[in-house]
Amino acid sequence: MPAINCIAEFDIKRPVRKILHNGIVLNILDTGKEDVVRLDLVMGCGQVDQKFPLQAMMTNRMLREGTAHMTSAQIAEKLDFYGAWLDLSSSVNSGFITLYSLGKFFGHTIKVLAEMVKEPVFPERELRIVTETNKQMYLVNSERVEVMARKRLNVELFGKEHPLGRYAELDDYDNLSVEMLKDFYQQNYYSGNCTIFVAGKVTDEVMGYIEECFGNEKWGHNRVKERMALPEPRGFKEKRVTIKKNDGMQSSVKIGMFMPDRMHKDFLDLRVMNTMLGGYFGSRLMKNIREDKGYTYGIASGIVSYPGNSILVISTETDNGYVEGVISEVKNEIDRMKNEKAAKEELDMVKNYMIGDICRAYENALSISEAWIYVLTAGVDDDFFDRSVESIRNMSEDRIMELANRYLDWDRMVEVVAGNI
Repeated sequence: MPAINCIAEFDIKRPVRKILHNGIVLNILDTGKEDVVRLDLVMGCGQVDQKFPLQAMMTNRMLREGTAHMTSAQIAEKLDFYGAWLDLSSSVNSGFITLYSLGKFFGHTIKVLAEMVKEPVFPERELRIVTETNKQMYLVNSERVEVMARKRLNVELFGKEHPLGRYAELDDYDNLSVEMLKDFYQQNYYSGNCTIFVAGKVTDEVMGYIEECFGNEKWGHNRVKERMALPEPRGFKEKRVTIKKNDGMQSSVKIGMFMPDRMHKDFLDLRVMNTMLGGYFGSRLMKNIREDKGYTYGIASGIVSYPGNSILVISTETDNGYVEGVISEVKNEIDRMKNEKAAKEELDMVKNYMIGDICRAYENALSISEAWIYVLTAGVDDDFFDRSVESIRNMSEDRIMELANRYLDWDRMVEVVAGNI
């Protein structure tokens, strides 16, 4: 067994924070030697803020489709000309605008970005094109058993009245309007709801461009934003939910239950317990259900965190005839976590994997931004990663069993199966 020697050396670079003239917090990570800059604008709005399905995602996505002075084609041409790359995405509670640019062209590319963020027009023609593309993706995905089971799991746990249990339907793509996007933009895209991260080779010139484009004056319809109180999750009503798909070659199995959220004192330790159960290739679920039984090519468990809640999800796809065997063996492994103490060698393997994973994830000069964006969007403190490493380092075999007995309860787990069963 190789020694766990990465723990003592782990030291993630912390950002230098600066308050810009308009109040935006700028997180500076001067990490690069190459002339490359990564700029992230994180907007404090996502799925939980929308009044209509797709509103958050499509408002974010449509920023690149035209401004007061540039068409979508002109935006694309300018970014391509300067070798820049743009990514737009959204999550449950955030919108992300990410620009990768050569430092020598940053003054040009950030001005394109600033116009996109501050002066989008959401043109009708482009909206219909983008919506149609997304609708086709929806139709394809809606036939996949994994997507069916994943969505249904959230519906069963949270209920359709909860934002996390509410999914877009086919009609929602047709009903989406320019007015809906403009309304979401006006309510959520403003300087007081924005945090900026810059990483790479951050020169004085780069800083000057950020302040000029985003930091000197307030922009958007600034207001004091009130977070909507989320309803309580409904909780599942049936232990087993089956979604019939007659032509399904395989079945997707999802087993889930609520867990403590990221603020709970046991959350970090639970991540270690989960890794042993099903969080990496050498996990108990993989060894039993893939290697020993041959029921599946892969099975995994993970703790998915949402604002105010987390859920443990166990996921796999298997031959239709193996569904009952898979579920039975998952239960057996849950019981074994509670009743059979892990060997020291098994726990050392888990620790090695988790520490190595943390080190690999943030070794890149530009990917360090993602660590601190997580701190912001998750609402955790700056010591989160140090505490994560400490949790891994201090984990014991007895503590694993204690957590399993406290939190893993088969009767509180809902089973969702989608396929030809």
